[in-house]
Amino acid sequence: MKVRNIEELKAVKEKYYPLIKQRLGYRNGLGLTQIMICSGTACSSSESQIIRQELEQELDKHGLKEHVRVFKTGCFGFCQHGPIIMVHPGEIFYCLVKPEDVKELVQTHLVKGQLVERLLFRDENTGIRTPSIDDIHFFKAQKRIVLRNCGEINPEEIEEYIARDGYFTLADIILRKQPGEVIDIIKKSGLRGRGGAGFSTGRKWEMTAAQDVTPKYVVCNADEGDPGAFMDRSILEGDPHSVLEAMAIAAYCIGANQGYIYVRAEYPVAVDRLEIAIEQAREIGLLGKGLFGSDFDFDIGLRYGAGAFVCGEETALLQSVMGQRGEPRPRPPYPAQEGLWGKPTLINNVETFANIPVILRAGWERYRGYGTAGSKGTKVFSLAGKIKNTGLIEVPMGTSLRTIVFDIGGGITGGRRYKAVQTGGPSGGCIPEKFLDLPIDYENLKEIGSIMGSGGMIVMSEDNCMVDLARFYLEFTQDESCGRCTPCRVGTKRMLEILKRITEGQGEMEDLEVLEELSFDVRDASLCGLGQTAPNPVLSTLRYFKDEYIAHVRDKTCPAGVCKALLDLRIDEEKCIACGLCAKACAVGAISGAPKQPYRIDPEKCVKCAACFAKCPKKAILKGAGREVIVDEKTGIFAGAGGPENRATL
Repeated sequence: MKVRNIEELKAVKEKYYPLIKQRLGYRNGLGLTQIMICSGTACSSSESQIIRQELEQELDKHGLKEHVRVFKTGCFGFCQHGPIIMVHPGEIFYCLVKPEDVKELVQTHLVKGQLVERLLFRDENTGIRTPSIDDIHFFKAQKRIVLRNCGEINPEEIEEYIARDGYFTLADIILRKQPGEVIDIIKKSGLRGRGGAGFSTGRKWEMTAAQDVTPKYVVCNADEGDPGAFMDRSILEGDPHSVLEAMAIAAYCIGANQGYIYVRAEYPVAVDRLEIAIEQAREIGLLGKGLFGSDFDFDIGLRYGAGAFVCGEETALLQSVMGQRGEPRPRPPYPAQEGLWGKPTLINNVETFANIPVILRAGWERYRGYGTAGSKGTKVFSLAGKIKNTGLIEVPMGTSLRTIVFDIGGGITGGRRYKAVQTGGPSGGCIPEKFLDLPIDYENLKEIGSIMGSGGMIVMSEDNCMVDLARFYLEFTQDESCGRCTPCRVGTKRMLEILKRITEGQGEMEDLEVLEELSFDVRDASLCGLGQTAPNPVLSTLRYFKDEYIAHVRDKTCPAGVCKALLDLRIDEEKCIACGLCAKACAVGAISGAPKQPYRIDPEKCVKCAACFAKCPKKAILKGAGREVIVDEKTGIFAGAGGPENRATL
């Protein structure tokens, strides 16, 4: 069926809205039970698709297929507790479901009408099981705008997106509004690019629209390369049509007829959902010639990235879309002036586009009501690292790190102390404890030496070494450098050499000065954003955790016990219970002992693999430099060498 006008679009909505209405908590007399199974990457990798198949078979055995329907849906965001199943009506939230749980779930919930208590979410603090998703604090503390449809609709059915008012905004704009009017609304909303730079979205659209050159292009940057970041991937997996609709709106506003989505080939689920969504939109007449009976034509093609981190930079991305080597070029001219094949090109990332239909449907005033003075709306973050609730969240701009880490995120794992959060991926900085209450927005992050980036958050605890972390991220950016400009190609290599010397116990105090000077040189002289931001992890850790650098250089110790070359593994004889597990774990025979006698490690044989440390049930194995060092009694943080008072052995 072709949708040629708003009336036909309304007919599709009316047909499918009863299903959506039931999922939103309304009892609509369908006499139907709906089971939504998370089919995002995280849950799929934990056998959610096997669970779906088992469910279908079990329903067939019990003759329930007429009354129970099973649907795929996108990521709920609560990745720590996947695979996730939601049962409607009632919004019953089952988590950590396994294929072997399916039979009990069908027989207990669907046949007997009773809840499967053990599969309900359990609050760690209270021990209480919570049946409904609405009562789980992880979700209650968020404001979901971009993620509004993830977990609510089947991303592989365009009709379900339409039932949630999808494509109505596009129809209204094509038939009733002028491009300048729409651009003005986007400008008033205060939406800024969510890809990292934070440039005004409306202003970018305006610049591209002002170019009196044809053809023009719209490009969606879905090349999400930050380690630990999966915001864009989850949006594409759970709500691909929101991006397609927004790209069509942008094309109408700037005068383009062709769009491209540059997506990572390593995202097979996202790619598959995009291919399905584009084909469905074409079949129904929402992509292609004469949208809604107008003279406006627009279509979208996919281009696949091969994993080059530098292709997240817009000029390098455009080179790759054109089939050339992904290298950045100097700006100006900006892509809005000369982009694909030398023509004006509008580039926004996935999350930026996903905001557009909501802003235009709900009004710029409502969207602008969220956030801070300079950063409006909400932001999607991926939480990873030493945090209890890893996953995907969406909160208003200006939310504090304390709220994100300790309230929504549930705090640090294993009873450890918070140490830092890195925002912005390899290009971001590390934020220490003293900034936990700082409102998170573009300006505040820049002021303390970090960036928003695409929204990745890596949480670190007291057992993370900040020097080793800086080395890890610099190693990543140095490896991903395209090599076109000398400051990035050579400067990051020299910085990495210094960091490696420091973590191997061969650093000198003057290395710290050289490292800082090099960081500023690389930042100020590099051609593109990769080189300009590569020193951020180094500069921020030097700024806030310099004591750890000094410990590595002057005292030849790693306070966190991470850097292998600086370890001196020893057994605390008072704690040792002579269980022998450490000796069994040692591959080189460096540990010896006798029954009922404390075990010992031979430093000559020890290769410092720390396998024994991981196996010891009593934490009797110490990691350190074999010397006494001062540890702050209140914080437990290394403070350097000192006198006999206030000393502790690592």
